Amino acid sequence: MAFADSNSAELASWRDTVTRFLADEVEPHYEKWEKAGIVPRELYDKLGAAGLLCVDLPEEYGGSAAPLAFSFAIAEESARLGYMSLTSNMMMHSDIVAPYILHLGTEAQKQKYLPRMASGECFGALAMTEPGTGSDLQAIRTSAVPDGDGWRLNGSKTFITNGQHAGVVIVAAKTDAKAGAKGMTLFLVDTGQPGFRRGRNLEKIGMHAADTSELFFDDVRLGPDAVLGRLGGGFGHLIDELPRERLMLAVAAVAHAEGALQRTIEYVTSRKAFGQTIASFQNTRFELAKIKTDIETTRAFYEKCCRLYEEGKLDVPTAAVLKLASSEMEGRVVDACLQLFGGYGYMAEYPISRYWTDARVQRIYGGTNEIMKEVIARSLVGR
Repeated sequence: MAFADSNSAELASWRDTVTRFLADEVEPHYEKWEKAGIVPRELYDKLGAAGLLCVDLPEEYGGSAAPLAFSFAIAEESARLGYMSLTSNMMMHSDIVAPYILHLGTEAQKQKYLPRMASGECFGALAMTEPGTGSDLQAIRTSAVPDGDGWRLNGSKTFITNGQHAGVVIVAAKTDAKAGAKGMTLFLVDTGQPGFRRGRNLEKIGMHAADTSELFFDDVRLGPDAVLGRLGGGFGHLIDELPRERLMLAVAAVAHAEGALQRTIEYVTSRKAFGQTIASFQNTRFELAKIKTDIETTRAFYEKCCRLYEEGKLDVPTAAVLKLASSEMEGRVVDACLQLFGGYGYMAEYPISRYWTDARVQRIYGGTNEIMKEVIARSLVGR
């Protein structure tokens, strides 16, 4: 089933399964989790038991070998309902970390991690960003030096999604400080190993329940089987996997904007001012028309990119265009929606306020939009 079949009865039934799970297991508790700043670990066991993690993995690794659209539907439905903290956590685990291991791992690494990731037993994180480096991956200082037949890892990472709950972390580290981009290697680090330490769960202005952590590595001893992919190939591997990561950000952005629009329509058709519904005012109607147009044009490009990804043709510049366009659209849409709520939109008790704060990071993580513009420009005119 290709992305062109996104309206199939089978996929519609799958979406119903996802939304029922969210209604039963997430909706009653989500506000509490947002206030606590973290989703409880046991939710991931429930997600795994329900078959909602890593669904597009091959069956031999614990997945369902489902088409890509089924994996994306999980992120879409949670984002549409405004559960962006959970969306972020699940996407990092199922749609970023698991594909890294599937595409780059040895058979032993796949067998060790992927079935446990699909079941929810082992949650995954990707540790690239460091204090002071931001989007400049070549400037990282975390290092792995040879130690016997293995490695000794030292350094720190920050802004790491799933850092508090992760059982395995893919860590980018320098293995040759003089080799530039070719001196970076990826490692699989079990979080139970001596020397690994989780820092604080960082407090953010939005997506509060999406645990975002500092991680520390103090003489962590890694065996030779901890290298993921090629020695010195880390930077290239990161570039190769960026299209799916940025595609996932667009998945969330489009669905999140759609959810904000739906909540706004419900509000303006029931809220009255000056003796009539807000929806009857021309300004409201025109704003809704602009919002709908913005979402639909972005969705069309997003679906095109989904098809390109399935065909192995989604390149880094096109993925950057998609990330830039979708996150900017999301920002415009949720801001316009909040405006239509008037003063109530600024009140935390109204979900539209959470859509607004949660959307802001989309223009920052996965590579800032300024970096996206540079990537796109280089593909057009070079450096």
